[in-house]
Amino acid sequence: MKARLISAAVLLLALARLATADSGAQSIKVATIHYNIPDVELVRDDGRRVRLTEEMNDGRPVVLNFIYTSCGSVCPLMSQVFGRFQHELGAASRDVHLMSISIDPEADTPARLREYALKFGAQAGWQHYTGTLRASVAAQRAFDVYRGDKMSHAAVTLMRPAPGADWVRLDGFATPAELMQRYRGMMAPK
Repeated sequence: MKARLISAAVLLLALARLATADSGAQSIKVATIHYNIPDVELVRDDGRRVRLTEEMNDGRPVVLNFIYTSCGSVCPLMSQVFGRFQHELGAASRDVHLMSISIDPEADTPARLREYALKFGAQAGWQHYTGTLRASVAAQRAFDVYRGDKMSHAAVTLMRPAPGADWVRLDGFATPAELMQRYRGMMAPK
């Protein structure tokens, strides 16, 4: 019971951050980084086994986060932001690959991920992935989000305009508006 109260309090604080973020009350840390994608096998929420490198290099821009379905703090907020971001993209959402990789693959089955995705309004183009613990840890390490314990994970969103390009890393709770602004900036002709 105490753990649920703490989780609820953390979620309320995060939602308060989301509500005040557009006023500039807080900011996220942004960096541009090159990451090497590990060639690991994951299982998509539709049950299909896929290679992470192939999923990320299908030609579409990628927006990525790491979540787990039993999380009561960071993950629901990040998933809510992804859902709102996808909705705001409208018809263009089919041209963007949203990816959520489980950091608790031993519990997060494809069926559980599908159920979780529905809670946040995931549409076509937003896939959730699980697999072996080894594959999940390899992906987390590759994107420098591995913290050794799922309870220690942080809010991180990663974006890449095209295969081979550098990633934009957003540390902290990005709002849908911030995510859209960064996405549009990343996709603007140079």
